[in-house]
Amino acid sequence: MTEARRPDDAPSPAPGQPEDGAVVRLLRDRPSTGIKWGLDRTRSMLEALGDPHESFDAYHVGGTNGKGSVSLLTGALLSAAGLRTGLYLSPHMIHFAERVRVPPDRRPAPPELLEECARRVAPLADRAGASRFEAITALGLLALAETGVEAACVEVGLGGRLDATNVLTPRAAAVVTVALDHADFLGETLAEVAREKAGIVKPDVPAATGRLPPEAARVIADRAREVGAALHRLGREATVEEVEVAPAPRSETRFRYVSDRRPGGLDLAVPLPGSHQADNAALSLLLLEAAGPEIGDEEARRALAEVRHPGRLQVVRKQGLWLLDVAHNPAAVQAVLRAVEEMRAPRPRVAVVSVLRDKAWREIVARLAAEMDGVVCTRAPSADPARRWSLEEVEGAAPAVECVPELDAALRRGRELAGDGTVVVTGTTALVGDALRRLDDEPKTEERNP
Repeated sequence: MTEARRPDDAPSPAPGQPEDGAVVRLLRDRPSTGIKWGLDRTRSMLEALGDPHESFDAYHVGGTNGKGSVSLLTGALLSAAGLRTGLYLSPHMIHFAERVRVPPDRRPAPPELLEECARRVAPLADRAGASRFEAITALGLLALAETGVEAACVEVGLGGRLDATNVLTPRAAAVVTVALDHADFLGETLAEVAREKAGIVKPDVPAATGRLPPEAARVIADRAREVGAALHRLGREATVEEVEVAPAPRSETRFRYVSDRRPGGLDLAVPLPGSHQADNAALSLLLLEAAGPEIGDEEARRALAEVRHPGRLQVVRKQGLWLLDVAHNPAAVQAVLRAVEEMRAPRPRVAVVSVLRDKAWREIVARLAAEMDGVVCTRAPSADPARRWSLEEVEGAAPAVECVPELDAALRRGRELAGDGTVVVTGTTALVGDALRRLDDEPKTEERNP
């Protein structure tokens, strides 16, 4: 593959980070639309930095959807096992610091650490001709090493085989899901997409997979056999049973985890709604059972019970019920719709949605229109202007939906249509972040489990 466009968010400083500091300059000087396939540039930057990525055990997490949740859940389990744990995630929703989580509690990295790392990375990125994501990856891996992490969950940015994060030789790798997305980059069939995802499966490194379509599962299994990686599959070496999703506004999913290591089963709960989150938590446990470290049943219960993932069916009570979820491909939207039903969210249910123009927005809007009581299409102010969808085109293709260009007005319209029911804000990461900013403008309560 050669250079192409890469989807990525614009830089957004964290509180306390300079508006024109080293991080912002590092990202601003590299176009968000530039992707350069290959690992040489990232390797050269890291080598000049002393190979910081080799100083900790990495758990490499890829897949179409769910890889952020699995990274957070695995990170919580690693911390519960007594390890200094960090995370490298993408993209961020509001502040850039969300991407780099550091010990002791896996919170966003402090601004001074990110600034110092950006100052060190910038000249190396210039010399290597690195893309924005390659520079971000070098910064993130350096920051994790600087905080003395012993283990880190690293989320793949795009694909896997040629993603900048694939410089890692991890302790274990996970492929969470495989669905059609980024067809221009990864292919137009599940087998083609799976081949790119399978690139993170390395020789003699244990790998775990979530529930994959048969076509994709065969590709991953072939890759594991080819490189001699022990493969552990959710649905075979481990299963999820007795799933219960709490009714809204609670945010909780209970389930029973059964595996070769835990044949008697383990009853667990995660404060994340949706049966897909039971699968994500189970995959995190299976990954550690495949590669270590050992974690006891009680430690696992406590660790999973503490995980929060903003913007993933996040519940907000403010003049009614709001559910906010990043879902930018049809498979993710279907998972949201299933979870909304599982939560028995009160009707009317109205979606406020914004999708980038290079996504399968027609299918996304059609699925929402078929199952929701109303759909309001809008624009996300913080989205890359070059990638925003055309509401005029949306209106022509989906006449049953309303188009309200200005986000504040769209949120008001969604609440008006939903009344005492539920507004589901979904689509691009930018939309969910923009909506959360607005919902934070006035007092609200975010539901937590007792």
